[in-house]
Parts: sequence; structure tokens; C-alpha cells
Amino acid sequence: MKILASGDIHGDSRLAQQLADKAEKENVDLVVLCGDLTYAETSIDNILGPFVKKGKKVVLIPGNHETIATADFLAQLYGATNLHGYSMMIGDIGFFGVGGANIGLFQLSEEELFDMLKKGYDKIKDAKTKIMISHVHPTGTTMEKLTNFFPGSTGIRKAIDVFKPDLHLCSHVHEAEGIEEKIGKTTVINVGKAGKIIDIK
Repeated sequence: MKILASGDIHGDSRLAQQLADKAEKENVDLVVLCGDLTYAETSIDNILGPFVKKGKKVVLIPGNHETIATADFLAQLYGATNLHGYSMMIGDIGFFGVGGANIGLFQLSEEELFDMLKKGYDKIKDAKTKIMISHVHPTGTTMEKLTNFFPGSTGIRKAIDVFKPDLHLCSHVHEAEGIEEKIGKTTVINVGKAGKIIDIK
């Protein structure tokens, strides 16, 4: 499976179109959007539409700039899947996710972040490959050191330590775009707004 993962679009419809063009050119099977689709709940036009017009399947989570209601609205409007507290299987690959962050409009406690991920993980725990999706990054990482404003999440870190997903996709820290690092057996990628092509073997 080939994935295009991106985050922090912040209502930039031109960027969404560029990402959709990239998804088409790279012939990806799935588009994963790691939150902050809007800027403080504004500018929701033409964020998911470009991907749908290209016939791409989209999964998303809300960031700290939009509520779960907005994420649900966009998912329902465009036939996408909001993975906040949920999971899905595509073949033998299991996806589970949590939106929001430990700051911002859609703020969750560290316990809530972990519990939401556990709820999704429990349904895909037997998947051959497990992919965890969040907006906020885990604590104790290089990406956390690149910002003085956005603390890493202990709840996300606990989920990585306990569930040991093969891959964790996040965004949130713009300065950390593109950084890949390891926590145990888990590869953690800050996908950034430019979008990251990921091949799942």
C-alpha cells in the first residue's frame, strides 16, 4: 500500500490541490490527513474536495485548530473517515487514531488521548501491520526539542510504548516537518504540510 500523509494544511486550498495532484501522480491508495485542516475553524472550503475529485480514499483526524464536530462534518460531506477514537482495516493493515492535542481549541487530557487510542487499537490489535495516527507528537522525541511552544504528549508516548505500532504519523510541530525517528520498534514520522509518500510493505 502507498500512502500520502500530510498535516497542518490550515485552510490552504491551494496546498490541498497540490497534495491531491501529488496523490494522483504517485498513484497512492490512501490519503492520511493528520489534523489542523482548518485555521481556527475557518476556511473549510476545498480542503477535502480536491482529493475526492481525484478518486482518493481519505482518512483524517481533527487537530487542535478544529473540533471533532468539524472533522465529522467534513468526513460525512466528502465520504472520508474520521479516525478519532476509531480504527479501520485495509487488507491486513490496521489504522487507529486520535485527534486534538494537549493545547488549542480541541484540547484533550493525556489520559483521554491514550484512552481514545486504546479504543481504536483494541479493534485492530491482530493486524499484521499497525499504523497509529495522531495530530500531536510524542514526548521525548527530537521533534519535541524543535519547539518551545508545543509540548510532546505523554499519552501518545504511552500508546507507542504499550501498543508498539509499526508506524506513527503525526504533524503539529511545523519546524519538525519530515523528521523520522524511532521509539523502540515504532517509526515516528512528522509528515508536515508538504506531504510524505510512505510505502507499506
